[in-house]
Amino acid sequence: MSDVKEILGNYSTDITKTIEEELSAITPDNLAEASVYLTRAGGKMLRPALTLITAEAVGGSHKSALRPAAAIELIHTFSLIHDDIMDQDDMRRGMPSVHKVWGDDVAILAGDTLFSKAFEIIIGNVGTSPEQNNKALATVADACVKICEGQALDMGFEERFDVAEEEYMEMIFKKTGALIAAATKAGAIMGGASDEVIDAMYDYGRLIGLAFQIQDDYLDLASDEETLGKPIGSDIGKGKMTVIAIKGLASDDSGRLLEILKDDENSPEDIGEAIGILTDCGAIEYARNLALESVNQAKELLEILDDSSFKHTLVKIADFVLERSA
Repeated sequence: MSDVKEILGNYSTDITKTIEEELSAITPDNLAEASVYLTRAGGKMLRPALTLITAEAVGGSHKSALRPAAAIELIHTFSLIHDDIMDQDDMRRGMPSVHKVWGDDVAILAGDTLFSKAFEIIIGNVGTSPEQNNKALATVADACVKICEGQALDMGFEERFDVAEEEYMEMIFKKTGALIAAATKAGAIMGGASDEVIDAMYDYGRLIGLAFQIQDDYLDLASDEETLGKPIGSDIGKGKMTVIAIKGLASDDSGRLLEILKDDENSPEDIGEAIGILTDCGAIEYARNLALESVNQAKELLEILDDSSFKHTLVKIADFVLERSA
């Protein structure tokens, strides 16, 4: 896993530099500072790194995909800023969230600025054809619509305890998987891949995106508070309908799990009881296996690529999604 973190770190330097150059002309100062704040706060840079690695894996160059990769990260950051405002989350990446530092109004403007800059960056890409740039632009735009749809679906699940697994999978694809799929697709486009390879790389990103979110659901119950950085079972405490909760509710004839999920004032003992129910009925293991199946399918799709160090890196990243502990 440390190998993958090092790889992502190596790519992040160029991505961060590109983003800061693109945002340097923004005025006034408070908007400029709010816009670049989360980039400087760090992060895995998983999505933009995937754009660059995919471009290289299909036989293209790192340079041709750098600006689209930066655009992908800007879209991701935009979504985080707006999510924090909607959820009123005070912290992000171990620092006060943008809206806590500059207020909701400037935070909204910062998100909108990043959103707009992402498209400007792709339009201005050099070294690739107008057709490639247009395809990348359409790919990112489609992901943006899906992110909004996913957020709306997630909000619609609040206070609902009859969410079907198919509904949940659609939501996490749109909210989490769509941008990862766009990242790998954009990389394949900029790398000059055939339509068949572009489609395969999109599906690779989609599948590891699904696995990424399901692994988050799993870690909420299977990790520890120190590693996770938040209390274990916080999703249960919030009454969130994860794939684990959905599976558990379908198996729990006692009705106790539903009772706990509906309760806004659960004690640690209640959370522990719910985790016990979910463990005993196999819901936690089910989620882990579901994530594993998605990762295995993603790796099978990579067989379409010629053998290279970049292809092997994509395999490692797929495994990293399941190996991470936070």
